Amino acid sequence: MKKAFVSLSVASAVFGFAFAGGAGSWSYHGHTGPEHWGDLKDEYIMCKIGKNQSPVDINRIVEADLQDLKIKYKPGAHSLINNGHTIKVSYESGSYIVVDGIKFELKQFHFHAPSEHKIKGKHYPFEAHFVHADKDGNLAVIGVVFKEGKKNPVIEKLWENLPSKVGEKVKLAHKINAYDLLPDRKKYFRYSGSLTTPPCSEGVRWLVMIREMEMSKEQIQKFRELMGGDTNRPVQPLNARMIMIQD
Repeated sequence: MKKAFVSLSVASAVFGFAFAGGAGSWSYHGHTGPEHWGDLKDEYIMCKIGKNQSPVDINRIVEADLQDLKIKYKPGAHSLINNGHTIKVSYESGSYIVVDGIKFELKQFHFHAPSEHKIKGKHYPFEAHFVHADKDGNLAVIGVVFKEGKKNPVIEKLWENLPSKVGEKVKLAHKINAYDLLPDRKKYFRYSGSLTTPPCSEGVRWLVMIREMEMSKEQIQKFRELMGGDTNRPVQPLNARMIMIQD
């Protein structure tokens, strides 16, 4: 049972198979919105009863002896798909991070607007999630928040290829390096959380970058208009958890 549960987590987060519509479908609004996720399907029960859920407001912070992130990315973003909830960018194998001495391969990255995480009570207009999996299907996700400012050249390359219809997939003419969407300084917050979308499975290593990136108001608005409004789950209770930061 546990192995099947992990497989479901990985399938949801890594491959992003859930499309809008259909039995047990979820959304960010109305009767299928975040407050109802746990009632839509038995598999989504953790969205309702989980105690280590994501996203969170990063405000209960303790200094810890955290190692610098080992990030080994190469150009590998090859296609975009509109899955009805976000734009997911698929990544070819060979790029990875090392956390706790374990290698987690980058599988995909996707976006939310506004940000899902708050940092010390502050919401940002946009957030990117870089989803990694180890050989056993355990997940590690890097979160990067974006403030409104100058046009982001990497986002611009992606937005030139936005699939406008749900289920549509667009192949990129040139592979993009996800590393270019990370801030120069890689200092980060860390906590144990969950997927921020159904099935809300827990046990995810969250690594949220402290320094934000920039993108233009027009770039943010283009994504929001395509998605039809907000695409963020509200912050969840920290409960007994603490947020760690590199000392």
